[in-house]
Amino acid sequence: MKSTLGIKIITNFTLILTVMVVISMLSVLEVYPASAKEFLPATYEQTTNFYTSYGEPDLYASVLGDTELKRGETKDIKIVISNRGVLYGAKSAQGVGTSETKQALAMKELEYESLRTVAYGVKATLLTNSEYIDVDPTTNSQILEEVFPGQLPDDPLVFTLTVSDKAPAGVYMLVLPLAYEYQKDVRMTAGSTAVQGMPSKDHETYYQAANKTLIIPMIIEPEPRLEVTGVSGQLSAGGMSTINVTYTNTGELPATDAAARIVAMKPLSCDKSMQPLGTIEPGSSKTASFVIASELAAVAKTYGLDSEIKYIDTDGEIAYSSSMKVDVLVTPAEEKLNITGIAIVGIIITLIVIVSKNILRSMNQKNRGIE
Repeated sequence: MKSTLGIKIITNFTLILTVMVVISMLSVLEVYPASAKEFLPATYEQTTNFYTSYGEPDLYASVLGDTELKRGETKDIKIVISNRGVLYGAKSAQGVGTSETKQALAMKELEYESLRTVAYGVKATLLTNSEYIDVDPTTNSQILEEVFPGQLPDDPLVFTLTVSDKAPAGVYMLVLPLAYEYQKDVRMTAGSTAVQGMPSKDHETYYQAANKTLIIPMIIEPEPRLEVTGVSGQLSAGGMSTINVTYTNTGELPATDAAARIVAMKPLSCDKSMQPLGTIEPGSSKTASFVIASELAAVAKTYGLDSEIKYIDTDGEIAYSSSMKVDVLVTPAEEKLNITGIAIVGIIITLIVIVSKNILRSMNQKNRGIE
């Protein structure tokens, strides 16, 4: 008897708990109908299809502004994703007869079908296959909520590129894979989803995942590229010496009427800081000689002097190379005898000689007296 009573209590408690869970779920569906869509999609049996439409998104990318990159720079490029998708038409999947309700549902479905070419959740990831161009990892992946045909997004996608200062000239193909979804099918529910707590939902949308890879060409133009490839000469603290600096054109174009300039700051100085080099052809080198002086108090170490080259480019315009470092080693000052010191040493030696002679003379005189 007691066991039967216990079973009844447990059964009643389970029933009450189930009812409470159902009521709680219904209240959640009323407050959050969007989440209900995710967890309780309408089945095909609950829907009716009046039309089958044709077409899908067709995504393209274009760069806003200049597509030219310079060696050694960090640059933001702005890319616009456009959609040229075309809705080719719709085919009737079933008749509606004389039913005004079905006719209204069919027209409503046709309206929903017109959104078939919209791309949703477009994820764009910019990639580079070149060791000379890097994409900032904080900007390389971005998302657009939706891209409508014939409409440009309000804001372009901005990616940050860093170009190596050793990048050869040429066209670099960046890869832009796109991942997105589009509306594959729309089916009318005709109010059958009311049992799911969504009486206002009149249709169900089914999405198709899609991918497309776009190519973004970026250009590094040919130009002279000047580098310091050799430094020779010795300089000691407190002295002056000729330092020879060799410049090499590792670029693709000549640097005409080139002149090298060096900037020396204390404790170093250079009287003639500008030296002509003439035309430096690609792959060739020219050497400039600078007379550099060092203060006596200069610390013995390697000093990095700034240098640049002014030249005429192939367009006849004045151009400047990037800043280069010229390493000059300053050694400790050479130890030299002081003139005063030499004089004092000479006087001391003379005195010693005189004293020695006097002592010898006195000794000789004493010896004679004894004899």
